[in-house]
Amino acid sequence: MTEKDTYKTIKTSTEAILFKDKNSKFFGYAYPITTEDDVKLYINKLKKEHHAARHWCYAYQIGTENISYRANDDGEPNNSAGMPIYGQIQSFNVTNILIVVVRYFGGVKLGVGGLINAYKTTAQLTLEASKILEKTINIDYLITFDYKNMNTVMRIIKEKNLNITNQKLEMDCQITISVRKKEANQIFEIFDRLFEIVVKQL
Repeated sequence: MTEKDTYKTIKTSTEAILFKDKNSKFFGYAYPITTEDDVKLYINKLKKEHHAARHWCYAYQIGTENISYRANDDGEPNNSAGMPIYGQIQSFNVTNILIVVVRYFGGVKLGVGGLINAYKTTAQLTLEASKILEKTINIDYLITFDYKNMNTVMRIIKEKNLNITNQKLEMDCQITISVRKKEANQIFEIFDRLFEIVVKQL
């Protein structure tokens, strides 16, 4: 079995998706995120935007190999909002994503079953409206070498079509490359075998 080195996420934030049930309005939003700070940022933004709403329920998942996630009911009955939203994140198999569903109460109680359905459906519609793309899981290496070895290093980078994410080219040079996970060991060994060139994983 080959090791998985791709993951799915969304390209950009989505426009609000509206779902209505018995006068209650549910607005769904999806955001690409990489840290928990992003979560706070977007939720605060939505609380300002929808200051008259009653609930801002959400779920997020971050990471490709070490996954962290959270589901928040924000005052709705236990597991009636956050988990149904998170269930859709799992069902669409996406990560590095935050989904927030903002609820305006319409005066009629939906009951726990009704809430689960409403939050699940809003999250599903939001994901269906999102641009989902597949990305590779990459490993970053820092290559350190003297200027005289520049041609050797650059030749390998060009031959192997490697992606340079950062470079500092002075008397001693440093180049950071990002390599797809399944090719990472092979690339590491190529540089590691070279005299006067140091490679280390970041």
